[in-house]
Amino acid sequence: MTPPASAPSTHTPTSPPTPTLDIRGLRLALPGTVRPVLDGVDLTVGPGETVALVGESGSGKSLTSRSALGLLPARAAAEGAVLVDGHDVFTMGSDRLRALRAGTIAMVFQDPRAVLNPLRRIGDFLTEGVRSSGTMNEPTATARAVELLRAVGLDDTALRKYPSQVSGGMLQRVVIAAALMGDPALLLADEPTTALDVTTQAEVIALLARLRETFRTALLFVTHDLDLAAAISDRVYVMYAGRIAETGPADVLFAHPRHPYTAALLASTPRLTNAGGRLSAIPGQPPDLRTPLTGCAFAARCALTTGICREAAPEALPAPGRPEHLAACHHSDRVAREGAVVDA
Repeated sequence: MTPPASAPSTHTPTSPPTPTLDIRGLRLALPGTVRPVLDGVDLTVGPGETVALVGESGSGKSLTSRSALGLLPARAAAEGAVLVDGHDVFTMGSDRLRALRAGTIAMVFQDPRAVLNPLRRIGDFLTEGVRSSGTMNEPTATARAVELLRAVGLDDTALRKYPSQVSGGMLQRVVIAAALMGDPALLLADEPTTALDVTTQAEVIALLARLRETFRTALLFVTHDLDLAAAISDRVYVMYAGRIAETGPADVLFAHPRHPYTAALLASTPRLTNAGGRLSAIPGQPPDLRTPLTGCAFAARCALTTGICREAAPEALPAPGRPEHLAACHHSDRVAREGAVVDA
C-alpha cells in the first residue's frame, strides 16, 4: 500500500528585517595620513533598536555616525557601503541626499547652542526644515512642533522664545524635538549630553529612551561614557583607532568583555565602590595616523601583546556559545578570564 503523500508545508520562513543602518567595510582616508581614519568598520542598527558607539576621543565615532548622512570631510576618500533602509548613501545624488536628511535620518549634536540661530525664535527653527522641503505647510508644521515639544516635556510657549531665553537642558530638548519633526527612521545622537550637567544628562537619556518607545525610531548613540551607553542601549560597539574592537548585547559585553580595550575602559570608569582608591588608567596613546600600522591597533598599550599581535590584525570572532558577541583580539579568551589586563 502506497503511503499518502505528505501535505506541502504552508510555512514560509521569515527573513530578518532590513537594518535601518547597515555600514559595511567602511574605510575613510584623509589627505596627509598614512593609514585610514576609519578602517573596515561594520555596524548595523535594526528598526527600533538603540545601538551605542563608544570609545576614546578621536577613535572615529563621530565620523562613523556622520557617514550615514553622507557628511564626510572635504577630500576624504571613502570605500565600502553605508546603507540606509537598503539604499547606499555613497551612490545617492544630491536631491536624494537632501530628502534623506529631511526625513529618513536626523541628528542631535553635542551643543544645542551651536545649532540654533540666536536671532530666530525656536518655533522658526522647529518648522523651517519641513516647510522649506514642502513636507508640511505652516499650520501642519506648527501643530507637529507643538506635539513634539509636549513629547519632550515642554509647552507651546517655547515656540515664541529665543534660544537665549531657555536653559541648555531645554535647548537640547528642543533640538531633539526638531530632529523628530520629519518622523525619521533613524536618529543619530552624537554626544548629546556632553554639554549638560549630570542631572540634566539623566533627564535627556530618559527622554531619548521614552521617545524611542513612543515613535519606534532607531537610535545610534555616540558617547565616551560607558554608563550612559549601558543605560540606554540594546547593543554596543566599542571603537578604537578607527576599528571596531568589540560588539555585542550591552548587558553581556559590559559584564563579560573579551577585548582588553573594553576591559580597560570599564576598569577606568569611576565607581562609588572605589571612592577611596585610585582609578585605573590606560597607558600610552592611540596610534598616530601618520604612522603605518600593522597588526592590532591596541598592541602598544596592551599587557597581553605577543608577536602575532604586532604582525597580524585580529579577526572579529564570536565568544563560545554567543555568536552575537564578537571581539577582534588574538587573546580574547584570556581577557574573558582575567578582565582588565593593561598596565596601570
